Amino acid sequence: MLRRWGRKAWVPHGLAGSVLPEGRPPAGPPPGRVRRFRVDYPRRARRGALRWIPSWRQVSALALIGLAGVVALVGYVYSTVRIADVNAEARAEANVYYWADGTQMVSVGPVNRQNVPLSDIPPSLQNAVIATENATFYSDPGFSVRGLARAVVNMARGQEVQSGSTITQQYVKNTYLTPEQTLDRKLRELCLSVKLSRSLSKQEILQGYLNTSWFGRNAYGVQAAAVAYYGMDAKDLDPSRSALLAALLKGGELYDPSLSPAHHRRAVERWKYVLDRQVDLGYMTERERATYTVFPEPRPESVSTSMSGQIGYLVDVANKYIKNRTGLTTEQLGRGGYRIRTTFDKGEVERLRRTVEEVRQTSLDPARRIADRDVEIGAASIRPGDGAVLALYGGPDATKHFTNNADTAGVPVGSAFTPFVLAAALEHGAADAPGALRRALVRGDSGVYNRLGEAVGLDKVRDLAVGSGLLPLSMAPLEPSFPAGTSTPSAIRMAGAYGTFAAGGRQTDPYSVTAVSHFGTPLEGMERPAGRRALDERVAREVSEALRDVAVDVMTPDALRTLPPVAAGRTGAGDQVPASWFVGYTGRLSTAVTVFRSRPGTDGLLPMNGVGGSESDRADFLSLRVWSSYMTGTPASREAE
Repeated sequence: MLRRWGRKAWVPHGLAGSVLPEGRPPAGPPPGRVRRFRVDYPRRARRGALRWIPSWRQVSALALIGLAGVVALVGYVYSTVRIADVNAEARAEANVYYWADGTQMVSVGPVNRQNVPLSDIPPSLQNAVIATENATFYSDPGFSVRGLARAVVNMARGQEVQSGSTITQQYVKNTYLTPEQTLDRKLRELCLSVKLSRSLSKQEILQGYLNTSWFGRNAYGVQAAAVAYYGMDAKDLDPSRSALLAALLKGGELYDPSLSPAHHRRAVERWKYVLDRQVDLGYMTERERATYTVFPEPRPESVSTSMSGQIGYLVDVANKYIKNRTGLTTEQLGRGGYRIRTTFDKGEVERLRRTVEEVRQTSLDPARRIADRDVEIGAASIRPGDGAVLALYGGPDATKHFTNNADTAGVPVGSAFTPFVLAAALEHGAADAPGALRRALVRGDSGVYNRLGEAVGLDKVRDLAVGSGLLPLSMAPLEPSFPAGTSTPSAIRMAGAYGTFAAGGRQTDPYSVTAVSHFGTPLEGMERPAGRRALDERVAREVSEALRDVAVDVMTPDALRTLPPVAAGRTGAGDQVPASWFVGYTGRLSTAVTVFRSRPGTDGLLPMNGVGGSESDRADFLSLRVWSSYMTGTPASREAE
């Protein structure tokens, strides 16, 4: 029996037009046949192009299936992704060396990054970054739905999977992922951002982001950026400079104002926007904004090699000291992350460098005199009684001349060694006529001191020299010529050992580093070396008196009048070593200068005959001129008159 609805018979879908026996609908499929699910597409009830247009039910079903697939994929990625260790690039930091006054000397390493705590990042910089990069940072779940949708659309168009990521997402990308632009990486970024937001505070995320972001000029993180653009620490940035650094997050290659006039215009506009945006969001009042009308010009980009000039020599000495005191290896230091406070005085280092270069220019003429070629100068200055290395001159340029002349151990010290022979004789009661010995010291009579050394015992002379601060490895064999200065101490050690005389016989090892920390943790073993008594005070006083006689004999009265009492030792005309030394001290500084000739690829030192136009085999005036000009502050051109 047919059921009717109006005039139309009800017919099961798909059997319209079939002949029904006795007018009844079929009871089901024929026996032995199973009904199968069939998608009505193309649609059979439509004709022409309409057959290919899906129904709204089909569209809805496809959308639900797609959404379920996306949810399942995201759920799978979320359940399997783990917050792993940060990637190697994000961990890498430079080693940062500081002058004695705490200002930065140099940053050394493959990645110019110096992580700092959020407390050292001024609120003005934090606010500027949040206002322009992610205004909802403190309230969002770590990701942007709009940004994710944009990424999906870009992927569908075959474009790069980029979007306006949140600060959390950018931090995840910088720290945990590679920079590739794929949907898989974007999904992992999304899931990691959500997980990170649930495991870290917003302050921790912001700190990580500001320490890993790129600001141009090869600067990663706000501390490196503050130094690169303004030569100051991040904690000292004002709101105006902070606004420019926040602007650079859009791309240092686009907004560095020093690159071109177009870059400058973009930087100024972006800087204004950052300040205005902070007003819009309530981070800055309009009254405060009105005070920032002058664009904070950064300093020009420096393209120096950072280790050029004297810096490389200073770093070399500091690294050696750290390794000796802590046991760190070169490989461990090379991994970065160390903050190193040195004893080097920036002004003294520059003054010593300028002095040496002026002496070279006024005294040497390598284009005209062959003997003036291959002349090397090394110098070091320490604080007597303390041992702090304040300045050194290692050579013309550490990136071209790789041997550190201030720390070399291959230059015989000559008769500048004889004060240690005198001290040993006085210490052991072998000097019956101190006055005669002082006159021999002034004359540079090495024969007298050879006999004196033999009388007191060469081993005692050696032990006293080492006790005063010279290194055992620099001591020459105990042969008859030993008292005449065949040993080869460095300029640093000679300045330190003479400093023992200046300190009344108390010896302190030279040191070049006062503190080292690694990722914020101080290293042990960096305490200042303890002083100890090496000589009887009476002996030290006698030696100083003898050395003052040497200074008076050698130096001009004008130079002496500008200084406190000076005690000095030197090589003399009777020395048989191919080097010139002058070592002397006042109450403030003990300074050693050495001059010699050396050529790469040759063994030993070259002769000093004729250097500077001198008829002497020694050219002793060069070391004296450097010492005197540096200690008195007198230009070398005047010293040469």
